Amino acid sequence: MKLLVVLSLVIVAIQGANVRHQRQFPDDFLFGAATAAYQIEGAWNEDGKGENIWDHMIHTNPNVIRDVTNGDVAADSYHNYKRDVEMMRELGLDAYRFSLSWPRILPTGMANEVNPAGIAFYNNYIDEMLKYNITPMVTLYHWDLPQKLQDLGGFANPLISDWFEDYARVVFENFGDRVKMFITFNEPREICYQGYGGDLKAPILNSTAMGTYLCGKHLLIAHAKAYHMYNKEFKPTQGGQCGITISVNWFGPATDSAEDQMAAEIKRQGEWGIYAHPIFSSEGGFPKEFSERVAEKSAQQGYRRSRLPEFTEEEKTLVKGASDFFGVNHYTARLVSATLYKEAVPVPSLLDDMDVGHNAPDDWATSASSWLVLAPNSIFNALKHLKERYNNPNFYVTENGWSTYYETGLMDDGRVTYYRASMESLLNCLDDGINLKGYMAWSLMDNFEWMQGYVERFGLYQVDFSDPARTRTPRKSAFVYKHIIKHRAVDYEYEPESLVMTIDEGH
Repeated sequence: MKLLVVLSLVIVAIQGANVRHQRQFPDDFLFGAATAAYQIEGAWNEDGKGENIWDHMIHTNPNVIRDVTNGDVAADSYHNYKRDVEMMRELGLDAYRFSLSWPRILPTGMANEVNPAGIAFYNNYIDEMLKYNITPMVTLYHWDLPQKLQDLGGFANPLISDWFEDYARVVFENFGDRVKMFITFNEPREICYQGYGGDLKAPILNSTAMGTYLCGKHLLIAHAKAYHMYNKEFKPTQGGQCGITISVNWFGPATDSAEDQMAAEIKRQGEWGIYAHPIFSSEGGFPKEFSERVAEKSAQQGYRRSRLPEFTEEEKTLVKGASDFFGVNHYTARLVSATLYKEAVPVPSLLDDMDVGHNAPDDWATSASSWLVLAPNSIFNALKHLKERYNNPNFYVTENGWSTYYETGLMDDGRVTYYRASMESLLNCLDDGINLKGYMAWSLMDNFEWMQGYVERFGLYQVDFSDPARTRTPRKSAFVYKHIIKHRAVDYEYEPESLVMTIDEGH
């Protein structure tokens, strides 16, 4: 009898493993990879390109970058875009998400001066992808604001919505005949909190009291204006989609207590809800609980009105529903406490307004980045929450990836483990009925990793930054991702026989 029980358990275990291996992604699920213009293009002052806020910050204060490097050349995709597309073909990508450099197209930021060389570069890049049936997913803004617009206040100036709308029109006019997926902004939180309310990204204003909130409101209005302009003037003939990408890491409660549950909710609202709620909620405007907390804190600090500016009813209507899909950049998770794990923060600031602590358990695997840990099923947790809160819009995971140090080399087993865990979490989303349409791995290749310079690497392909040719070499993770795309499933037994990548013409 004991032998029969053991055999039965073995059979059940084998059947369970087979079920896991047999879970399939739909044929129309878009698998891709992602990059950003400043991180890969280089050619920072070539062919009429204007200065952006990263050019300006690093050239005037190079020590803000961890290894005192810059993106002047980066991966030199400006001169190597055909190799980039070849890498997409090697992986068998369905789609490629990349950003346009605003100052490469409009050197002063204003639409009165369009740079023909910038338009030609992106036309060539897009046409090269389409030649091989790779869907271009274009982000209009990935953090590289023209410096001349920053000199006028950047996202702290309400006129940014007009400037962005003008820029967006140039983009739609020049590329919309072939590009059918547009993202207006990448990660409002990182633009507004890290760049305006802190000093973690350019332009490092560190205006802790109001910088995050002014930027956030003006950015959302800029997004909405561009979205409605696309919908009215271009979508009827071009037939594409326009959305936004928001960073949504998962924040769950540290315990089941009501206090920790509320702390996690406030953390979610302050981190990404202030950008998602005005667009995707049925009522519009900033989220209620967080708004009330900022108003209360502002009154205690002697302000005559809340530091979080309100939307007018007209602005609420403009922003609400202004997206064809919800782009989610997801990397990691934290457990949130109302009382524990708190650190000293500026007062007033977004962090003080939230007034919570967070922690990652010791058994969550760590990466080269201090903020990035492998949290169990965190994509599912985040998207399940968004599905329930915002009536299950169409989602794309527009970034997801794992960092290693350069010394890790090509055998990046930690990244392989992370991607396989992500795939299982994506499949859980599909099983739950979440309207998830695609996934973009971050990143196609190593790049300039913002304040970390070239210390941290996210690439499926290793880039040799000491080589003038910027040679790209696939890592083990590239082969594993290619296998997943080809078979539309996760195979834990797959190991590449060699690290020589070829193009599968039959894909």
